[in-house]
Amino acid sequence: MAKQVYETFSCDRVTNAMLTEAAKLFNENYGTWGVHADRPGRPVKLSARRLREQYLPDATASSYTRVTVDGNLAGHAFACRWECDGKNLCWVTQLVVHKDYRERGLATILLRSLRTDVDDIYGIMSSHPAACLAAAKSFGRHIEKIPLGFISTDSDAIMKASPIPYIKDAKLCGTLFKPEDTIGLVSGVNTSFFIDHEAPLEALRSIRETYQWPLGDLPDGHEYLLVLERKHPRSKSVVPNHFANT
Repeated sequence: MAKQVYETFSCDRVTNAMLTEAAKLFNENYGTWGVHADRPGRPVKLSARRLREQYLPDATASSYTRVTVDGNLAGHAFACRWECDGKNLCWVTQLVVHKDYRERGLATILLRSLRTDVDDIYGIMSSHPAACLAAAKSFGRHIEKIPLGFISTDSDAIMKASPIPYIKDAKLCGTLFKPEDTIGLVSGVNTSFFIDHEAPLEALRSIRETYQWPLGDLPDGHEYLLVLERKHPRSKSVVPNHFANT
């Protein structure tokens, strides 16, 4: 049986070598630019430097979680935490699984490993419905039973409190926020991120064969938005280090 190892590091413990490896995983497995992008068909890429700047910025409670399978980097997740109206947010800022290790449940376990006893709310923006499915499962909600009302009423304040610019500046879209919206989206954001949607839409068709998908269709340049309250009341105990290695 393959040996899986999950590890989580606070931003100040993530080395340049770890980010170089993470960038390679991202560049080879994340996706390609769509027809409306400047470089259609070419891989979406990030350097190790940009990973640190965008996902592990100074003065934020950011973290990096990775999974290795028999010593090979198979997937990772970046996350950031902040407070809003007295509640603790944990937001997944990037989730990538290597193409050779997909459909093994690694994304779900990666996200579960992010959870702490002090989290009140979890969030993710993603152009891939499988990421939202994994997030719902990881954070204690069946995708068909996610509280759309909470997303509608609380997302704006939560996102505007974010220390991550691309979350803070994302434009809410979909009928949850604008009932007259006709783009087919229920809960999402316009990020002008024109990644190719062929793989996400194929995954969406497969998911819809099994589930009542609640987030709607996915227009170009948009991402799904999922914001979930912790299903069970958080513990009153204090966790001294959110990001201790596992």
